[in-house]
Amino acid sequence: MMPAPDWFTRWICIFGCLGSITLLAAEPAIVPQDSSDSTMKQVIIGVLILTSIASLFLIVERAIALRSETVIPIAIKESQNICRTQEDLAALRLKCNEHPSAYGRLLGSCIDHLHLSRAENSEITQTKARAEVVELERGVVVLEIVTGVAPLLGLVGTIFGLITLFKGMGVEVSQEQTAMFSEGISIALQATLLGLVVAIPSLVGWSYFSRRIETLVVEMENQCDQFLRNQYNSQGEGE
Repeated sequence: MMPAPDWFTRWICIFGCLGSITLLAAEPAIVPQDSSDSTMKQVIIGVLILTSIASLFLIVERAIALRSETVIPIAIKESQNICRTQEDLAALRLKCNEHPSAYGRLLGSCIDHLHLSRAENSEITQTKARAEVVELERGVVVLEIVTGVAPLLGLVGTIFGLITLFKGMGVEVSQEQTAMFSEGISIALQATLLGLVVAIPSLVGWSYFSRRIETLVVEMENQCDQFLRNQYNSQGEGE
């Protein structure tokens, strides 16, 4: 299987960084001082900034954790391909311990239960594989949540900006009312922009990592199945 494209990972990280910079740069513009509504604005922008930081952290963390070499170490695959004797089997088990990984733990479980029938070993491996999938998906579900929540937070800011805007309408025009009108438009537009800036890289990261996990899981299943087939066939045990 081809390794994770480095350019794609870098693109996601750069996109997330730009989102965080945009949020931080936009905060002073939409949170004026000495305003009775400043607390609400600070809450909306603060939540968006925290959401952006969390999303960026998870994108970088998952990009590192879901590398092919991290999940399925090449050293283990090479040892598996030359595993023919009991000595090779012991060396392979040692290699799994030396390279802690999702596949290493699955293959180690297969080796530890070779004394059982193939059906029992496969069932145990499948149970352990589900636990490993949950671990691989750690954090990805948060990106999915951010993808849905960020635009809603932006919508809240938009509605709040419109409320501020309408406060400045239908009354005698003054410098204060004109400023309130402009402020309402500014909040509405910038809140929508910030929500999208947070949601878009999160959506890209979630979609990519979900597909990446699916690909890695299929490869681990194929490798484990091949290992079990070779071992039990060499022992004269069929299906």
